[in-house]
Amino acid sequence: MIVKKNQFAGLLACLSLAGTGGCSSFMSHSGPDQGYYPGTRASAKIVADSNSGWVMRPLAAIDLPFSAVMDTLLLPWDYYRSGRDNAGDSPRERVLRSEKQNNTNESLSHAAPLVISTAHSSPQ
Repeated sequence: MIVKKNQFAGLLACLSLAGTGGCSSFMSHSGPDQGYYPGTRASAKIVADSNSGWVMRPLAAIDLPFSAVMDTLLLPWDYYRSGRDNAGDSPRERVLRSEKQNNTNESLSHAAPLVISTAHSSPQ
């Protein structure tokens, strides 16, 4: 019975570690194209940087092999994205496209102006 508990705890620990690994890879692939192995490069940069905090360096070191595996699995996606123009992927361009699509400027032009009264009524 105790052996089963220990095996279950070990399996749970391994699955938890594997589930949280590769964070740098996921984060770097959610934004604009950053080339090949961006998560691995990001983790390695944090580990090598002496200005990184004492909490981040060990976490990045743990994440490094998982990000390398995830980046390897995502190589076809990186190859597919490598030939595209990256200018439209920037956050600024996405916000501008969204504002244009939703006619934000037009709706703001019909909004009532904000009036701020600076005069205080004083008793007479």
